[in-house]
Amino acid sequence: MITYNPKTWFNLIFHSFSRQVMRTLLPALIFMVLYTTACCYIILDYFKLHEADFQPTIAMHSLLGIVLGLFLVFRTNTAYDRWWEGRKLWGGLVNSTRNFAMKLNAYIDREKHEEREWFSRMIINFVFAMKEHLRTGVQFSELESTEENFPGELKKFKHKPNRISALMYDRVNKLYKSNHVTGDQLINLDKELKDFIDILGACERIKNTPIPYSYMMYVKKFIFMYILTLPFGFVTQSGYLTIPIVVLVSYVLLSVELIAEEIEDPFGRDINDLPTDELALKIKENVKEILLT
Repeated sequence: MITYNPKTWFNLIFHSFSRQVMRTLLPALIFMVLYTTACCYIILDYFKLHEADFQPTIAMHSLLGIVLGLFLVFRTNTAYDRWWEGRKLWGGLVNSTRNFAMKLNAYIDREKHEEREWFSRMIINFVFAMKEHLRTGVQFSELESTEENFPGELKKFKHKPNRISALMYDRVNKLYKSNHVTGDQLINLDKELKDFIDILGACERIKNTPIPYSYMMYVKKFIFMYILTLPFGFVTQSGYLTIPIVVLVSYVLLSVELIAEEIEDPFGRDINDLPTDELALKIKENVKEILLT
């Protein structure tokens, strides 16, 4: 995720992300240049039609533009809602891990270094496993071993964060049975562990529930039809100036759709995705500071 100053207009306009968007859209824009040039040549030079002979109107595109604008507003708002909900969930995860660590710090005796070390590692393992679970799969090099065969045992389970959470539940239950925590303390710890799974489930809901296919299909189809018919509304009035006009409109419309595509799945590694790597490292620092210092 990019950090930036919203008041620096010049830097924002010429930011490297703008160049990245341009590179992504370049094939489509080149196609529109060739297509619009061909339309202009056929109408103006081949058939030699001019404004007196061929009088198109941009009224249709004006009306369609209103509808298309409503579609794109809904599209970007829906994508941003998913991004913002993901950010709130990860903010909740930061708070839940801190609360869980602070409660453990208060409940477990200072002399029980092994228990403190175990929980500090497992809380961190859950966060890093969850981060990669929402991407392509858990990176075992990021996890901290709590026992000799921890990675090998964890690989046996398809859902790694669930398994790590289950191990923490077992360990908390053992503390209760050995009278190291009371029943009330067990209830308090259970709340934080439950929040871990609730947050993970909500993130999985965002990850595994894309925008409905029919809506996505018609938005893209509508944009495609709009920019393909756009040259005919300007060609006899603007001549070959139709080419930059159509390319500019195409760039704006396709850029909005491209940004919406990127942020609707906020847990990846795209430039506008959530900074889950940084948040995971922040949680790691916080948990170790609370439990081990």
